[in-house]
Amino acid sequence: MATYDFIVHAFTTLLVTVDPPGLAPLFLGVTHGMTRQQRKLVAGRGVVIAFGILTTFALFGATILQTLGISMGAFRIAGGLMLFTIAFEMIFELRQQRRSRSSDAAITKEHLHHLAVFPIAIPLVAGPGALSATVLIAGTLDGVVGKLELMGVIAVVMGLVVAALFLARKVDRVLGVSGRVLLTRLLGVLLAALSIQFAIDGIRSAFNL
Repeated sequence: MATYDFIVHAFTTLLVTVDPPGLAPLFLGVTHGMTRQQRKLVAGRGVVIAFGILTTFALFGATILQTLGISMGAFRIAGGLMLFTIAFEMIFELRQQRRSRSSDAAITKEHLHHLAVFPIAIPLVAGPGALSATVLIAGTLDGVVGKLELMGVIAVVMGLVVAALFLARKVDRVLGVSGRVLLTRLLGVLLAALSIQFAIDGIRSAFNL
């Protein structure tokens, strides 16, 4: 895969999976009652932690799979199915409900200073879909340059997440309920197509087609 094609593919997959605009209203709910400065601190710390988690999976995800005896073809199929499930939830408005439940539970169980770790970093930003997508993309790469490019893509996506969280109130006001629903469904359709492609690539790899 050419460098440009890889960057576009990786960026699109991660952007759709992480869904920065969709995080904005949930972030507002989690940080309700906090000052603007406190929100920025929580958002910054949470995104840094999420970046660390995703880059770790990008660098060592394939090694972990090999240690467990899982082929990349099998993981691509499983990851494609998982991403398709997330796409289904996005299209039929189920993902926001699940994320909201995770956010509400965290407020009662975790101290305010731990919000950056849970639920901001995990599972809202570096959730199962983003982790699976990162490992799948990393599995198509060879060499240090490819890994660095992937880390750069992750950094750009995390930068967009920071921007969305910093501007959460404005983003939520601009999109409105109808805008959020429309954007989420459009991203869900795109993610569904990407997930099917992952599964097809996995089948080809597993059966040497």
